[in-house]
Amino acid sequence: MTTTVDLAPPPAPSSDPRTPRRLSPGLQPSDRIFHGGATVIGMVVLALTGAIGLFLGFQSIPTLHYYGLHFFTETQWLPELNKIGIAAVLVGTVEVALVAMVVSFPLALMLALFITDYAPKRIKSWLISTVDLMAAVPSIIYGLWGFYLLQPHAINVARFLSQYVGWFPVFHVDTDPNAAVWQQSRYTSSAFIAGLAVAMMAIPLACAIMRGVFDQAPLGEREAAMALGGTRFGVARTVVLPFAKGGVIGGTMLALGRALGETAAVLIIISPAYDIKPRILEAGTQTTSALIAGNFGNATKSQLSALLTAGFVLFLITLAVNSFAAVFIRRSRSGAGTEI
Repeated sequence: MTTTVDLAPPPAPSSDPRTPRRLSPGLQPSDRIFHGGATVIGMVVLALTGAIGLFLGFQSIPTLHYYGLHFFTETQWLPELNKIGIAAVLVGTVEVALVAMVVSFPLALMLALFITDYAPKRIKSWLISTVDLMAAVPSIIYGLWGFYLLQPHAINVARFLSQYVGWFPVFHVDTDPNAAVWQQSRYTSSAFIAGLAVAMMAIPLACAIMRGVFDQAPLGEREAAMALGGTRFGVARTVVLPFAKGGVIGGTMLALGRALGETAAVLIIISPAYDIKPRILEAGTQTTSALIAGNFGNATKSQLSALLTAGFVLFLITLAVNSFAAVFIRRSRSGAGTEI
């Protein structure tokens, strides 16, 4: 007895054999929920950022329409005399941020390397917890610490720099540092001291990101470098740092954003001065965030618009710095060119 088997015809081949097959991602329900939640959160953050920018930009229209470009070139902030500008304020903001970054970047980098490659296991977790705890300390505490504890010692450092490096305009102070009775008041409440306080706030943020990326450096390449006779510093220089270049840049830019927008600590330490001067050791400076915080409570409607315009400029500067950092990180991502 013969049995006939009816076979289905094979699927017709694609007209172009080079066309890739469409694969289904096959996400689990939990993965779909997480993916959707992350997308929603990202869109909300983007919408909030855009809303803040639109609000500040809309509030800046009256000030920019009245003062024009003169708002960016005027140094004085005298609302009663109708003289308002942020030229000196922007210079003070940059000075404090640069001092903070010059101090915090090497310290954060060395601390992250020490925790990752040098610290014994029994104290590594303790160091990580301490750094994370430093990041959680309120900024006003750093401001009080900088004013009462840091400043009495920092003025001696400022005098030393003025005495031996005062020929350089940045470290020059208009007083005699070699005098028997030197004027301590000329060195207090300066951009240098405020930058040191802000640096202590930026170190834990940068260190946490750098340390996280350093821990992801490929263990195989670490062991291979050690097997070839490399020292710990050699391994860090040839394996860890090239692998973590993107993380180092990201942590530095995050710390720079914190330094540019710091308010409470700077407001406690500095003595407001509205003049453009490149001398960071000399008393008196002003930053954008401190200007807004110090004048916001008693501002009239027109003054409030001017303060919001200053905030809008700071918002654009921070956005530009973060955008530049994002592009740079994308082009030099951690692990690029590293075979694992």
